[in-house]
Amino acid sequence: MNVVVCVKQIPDPANPGALDPATNTLKREGKLILDDSDAYGVEMALQLVAAAGGGEVSLVSMAPNGETAGLRTALAMGAAKAVLVSDPALQGSDALGTAKVLAKAVERLGGADLVLAATESTDGYTGTTPEQLAELLGLPSVTFAKKVEVAGSVVKVQRQTEAGYDDVECPLPALVTVTAGVVEPRYPSFKGIMAAKSKPVDQVTAADLGLDATSVGQAGSGQRIVAVTAAEARQAGQILEDDGEGFAKVVEFLENLKVI
Repeated sequence: MNVVVCVKQIPDPANPGALDPATNTLKREGKLILDDSDAYGVEMALQLVAAAGGGEVSLVSMAPNGETAGLRTALAMGAAKAVLVSDPALQGSDALGTAKVLAKAVERLGGADLVLAATESTDGYTGTTPEQLAELLGLPSVTFAKKVEVAGSVVKVQRQTEAGYDDVECPLPALVTVTAGVVEPRYPSFKGIMAAKSKPVDQVTAADLGLDATSVGQAGSGQRIVAVTAAEARQAGQILEDDGEGFAKVVEFLENLKVI
């Protein structure tokens, strides 16, 4: 069984983020780390391949400056290989542009029995890229998986909902997005870290994938961030002293807000 995991490399959340003043987008300079959300997908993939008794886990990622630190973490966990798409032309890509790149990267690997992704990244939170990727690959998709099991040519998923979960079955190949509770990611061992240094990472550009530069990056984006404004400081609340008529003051306050 061959599983491909979409892995995002992000700036370390422990460090203050900075915006590029020219584009109002997050600066992605220096070392990038594996998004915690994607560690669950990597672990889930490793467990599914082990349960199947054969196959491998491959990674696809899009990052600037040929950055591989986050990918190496996922490789140290046990993934076999990766495709990294790194190209200045991709700067400013929106969710759909990112999905186009990842779809071509998956195809470069020869496809997969199953594609896994996080429900959303911790530095973007659009939650739309995986579904756009599924559409571009022509795959059925299941979202918010809290449990994943493969039985023959079918993937069985417990899909998390507000009321509990739904049991969903889907034919393979398919794309599944996993939640943070699906598994407990392993820590890379020293042996795994050393082995990751020699595992293949196929670094390619948009042109290598046959993508027109006008369909991705800032040129292909359907959105622009025109301005970024700091959130207003929280104002002090109004204190109502109860002099025996406190309830009336509360009612009047709520009426002024048109709550009642």
